[in-house]
Amino acid sequence: QVQLVESGGGLVQAGDSLRLSCAASRGTLSSYTMGWFRQAPGKEREFVAHIRRSGGSTLYADSVKGRFTISRDNAKSTVYLQMNSLKPEDTAVYNCGAGTPIAGWSMTRQSEYTYWGQGTQVTVSS
Repeated sequence: QVQLVESGGGLVQAGDSLRLSCAASRGTLSSYTMGWFRQAPGKEREFVAHIRRSGGSTLYADSVKGRFTISRDNAKSTVYLQMNSLKPEDTAVYNCGAGTPIAGWSMTRQSEYTYWGQGTQVTVSS
């Protein structure tokens, strides 16, 4: 029912910025919590940030807090991840997910999300 497509990745130098987009090519995102996850080479996929349905509540992993900003435009069925002050350790494939919160869920685990995009590569050189 919901199909997601990420875009905006690329090759940048440390200190640069990128803006990732996650758009619904099918369905709508307005009823979902939206999250960003990333997976670096040889490492497990990890939580980056999420934004609740209303857009008024966000949460960030400690590793990106203060540098990344998640936002959404429900009218455009699009979620964004503004990444500033990028570091080489930010290099990873970034995926967005859509999930329906259940009581007690933190929405920081990939198992809590139902729909996923194909991912976009972010590479940060030193």
